[in-house]
Amino acid sequence: MWRNSATLGFYSKLLSPSSSTNPNYFNYASAFSIFSQIGIVEPALSPSYHRFYCSSEAPSPSPSSESVIKLGFLAYKSDVFRPLSSKARDAVHLVRHYGQCYWELSKARLSMLVVATSGTGYVLGSGNAVDLVGLCCTCAGTMMVAASANSLNQVLEINNDAKMKRTKQRPLPSGRITIPHAVTWATSVGSAGTALLACKANMLAAGLAASNLVLYAFVYTPLKQIHPVNTWVGAIVGAIPPLLGWAAASGQISLNGLILPAALYFWQIPHFMALAYLCRDDYAAGGYRMFSLTDPSGQRTAAVAFRNCLYLIPLGFIAYDWGVASGWFCVESSLITLAISAAAFSFYRDRTTQKAKRMFNASLLYLPVFMSGLLFHRLCDDQQCLADNPDRIVELSSSSQDVIDSGEDDQKKKVRHFTAGPQARPPVAYASIAPFPFLPVPSYVDP
Repeated sequence: MWRNSATLGFYSKLLSPSSSTNPNYFNYASAFSIFSQIGIVEPALSPSYHRFYCSSEAPSPSPSSESVIKLGFLAYKSDVFRPLSSKARDAVHLVRHYGQCYWELSKARLSMLVVATSGTGYVLGSGNAVDLVGLCCTCAGTMMVAASANSLNQVLEINNDAKMKRTKQRPLPSGRITIPHAVTWATSVGSAGTALLACKANMLAAGLAASNLVLYAFVYTPLKQIHPVNTWVGAIVGAIPPLLGWAAASGQISLNGLILPAALYFWQIPHFMALAYLCRDDYAAGGYRMFSLTDPSGQRTAAVAFRNCLYLIPLGFIAYDWGVASGWFCVESSLITLAISAAAFSFYRDRTTQKAKRMFNASLLYLPVFMSGLLFHRLCDDQQCLADNPDRIVELSSSSQDVIDSGEDDQKKKVRHFTAGPQARPPVAYASIAPFPFLPVPSYVDP
């Protein structure tokens, strides 16, 4: 009790009127300045309080001691928690800064496209049932390896990126992150992705991922400054992820699994030729030896793009003939391939920036439609077996009919004759018809 009374008595002395011009301001300011030394109140007044205490008009009534104590308690809390909030803001800013740098180093949108092709390959190679955990692990491992490859690509091209308008603001040329930091990030995330694929998928998928990382970072990247063949090497890099997904799901590489990689390979040529034509000045400033730089008229660039679009046309029929997809996919694939071929032919006839942009946009639309159609119309193992042996159902029903009535052999043969269609040939045997001596000979003899 005596402490409270003494405190209130001390407050009353501080708040007593004075002979100054503005007694309220003098006494209140004195109280705030005295208590600020012991950490009870803030030394600085807010603008509203400052106007209130500095008013030279009629003096305001003195506040109660309870309000002064309450203000002092709130100020004490703000003094205590201010360092914590400052540290939290610094931590959030640091996380946001490096998160943005890692996002740009990884070329996250391009890496997500790589993950989509790998996931499509995994689903196609899974057969009847898709292992969702295996699919997620494969996509995560592919994402990390792709991020590592893109980061190493920027480390090796830092001087070239600094000369190009569209790349000079990347983390390394702009100085937002150091080279050792970027190398450490790329090494750690690449090793983690390869290890994840080795543990959760198989060593074949991990080997394909590691090989693709080396091919992209240490072969394709320096080759961009040496020879225009880098475009075709880069197309191989883009064709490996769907093959990786197929290998992760099936544990092997077969001809059926090469359909989507072939589509990725041929698709990348017109896609990049359009981009190289549109950005040829920027590539020249960066010191990159692209195919479009040796073709001032653009005629050869457009011809290469159109030719590779034509290579895409038979892929839909091959997917149907090999039992990977249904006949509807053959129709849909032919339509979208004719559409991108028409855009490429238009660019070949009239080599303008507008036609190049149209072909580039057509290539952006082609790939998701092709992969979506392949997933939607894919055939599982049971459907492939029935497609390869269309008379299997008839044989099962006829065997049960023999148990009931053994005197209907002739009728059974007639039914089997009309229901049995042409048997689908296995992929290896189909390809062996072509002059490829390294493929095995078909295991059957056509009549």
